Amino acid sequence: MRPGPAALPKFSIIIPVKPEGDVRALSALSQATYPEELFEVLVAYGRQPSVQRNVAARDAKGEILYFLDDDSLVDPGFLERAASHYREPKVAAVGGPSLTPATDSPLQRAIGIAFTSPVGGGGVRNRYRKSGSARYSNDSELILCNLSFRRDIFLTHEGLDERLYPNEENELMDRLQREGHLLVHDPELAIVRSQRKSYRAYVRQMYGYGRGRGEQTLISGKLKPVSLVPSLFLVYILLLPFLAGGIFLLPLLCYLAVVAAASVAGSIAGRDLALLPRLLLVFPTLHLVYGAGVLRGLARPRYRGGKQTHWEVEIRRVKAFA
Repeated sequence: MRPGPAALPKFSIIIPVKPEGDVRALSALSQATYPEELFEVLVAYGRQPSVQRNVAARDAKGEILYFLDDDSLVDPGFLERAASHYREPKVAAVGGPSLTPATDSPLQRAIGIAFTSPVGGGGVRNRYRKSGSARYSNDSELILCNLSFRRDIFLTHEGLDERLYPNEENELMDRLQREGHLLVHDPELAIVRSQRKSYRAYVRQMYGYGRGRGEQTLISGKLKPVSLVPSLFLVYILLLPFLAGGIFLLPLLCYLAVVAAASVAGSIAGRDLALLPRLLLVFPTLHLVYGAGVLRGLARPRYRGGKQTHWEVEIRRVKAFA
């Protein structure tokens, strides 16, 4: 039996977007099957996503904050599914993966395949694929373009750390877990969201992800050794011309073999040979550029560069509670 409206929580859906940017997510939200009187949609316009989300959270009126990106395409029943997990009082956050649409270009699909591969996405690959059933998890499986929090807990913890972007949600979830709160990853809460359209945009994305991880490491004081592996590999590549002896080439040859195998496997899984040359580029780019970003974040975090500029945030309530 479906719970009545009185048994369901109220949701505030929050979408950060650049000034006057297009909000593609609204088209899918218009098909949501959750009771009209139990959810609102706030679009936060600005240039600092962490700040935009925090400002909107303070203005929100729902019990649950559901963060989406401007291009996150949800399933009509996603709020019902998320609500079911919040029946457990210790659950502080619920989210699902971000899937690459089949209609994306070969480059975009190659990026998506790399993210879901053990060679590319590694321990965070479940952010980008449906795998298993709903479970208690951690920040390695949750992603901010499809993530909800209890509003009271979010605000009690002062929301997202505005010094960070990206990785601001990871830092918050780390804090929540240390206090004993539960996080839920539900593969059936998947959204559909396209990957970067150009190689240049992908490079910027990977560099930003790495830099955010480095900055998060400094802020939290908690080092995840696996996050340093790409950086160590980058250092090895840079030092290789100065290392004498063929034995030093062995790690590189092994790496190239692994990348080649993963690229072939990805193109077969994607049923498109056009993916192969792109995967051969995408995998090394992911590792090396991410590694460079981590080093930059550790060495020169942006939040130590002086006073931060806070751009104006405009909140538009495009759908109020009915």
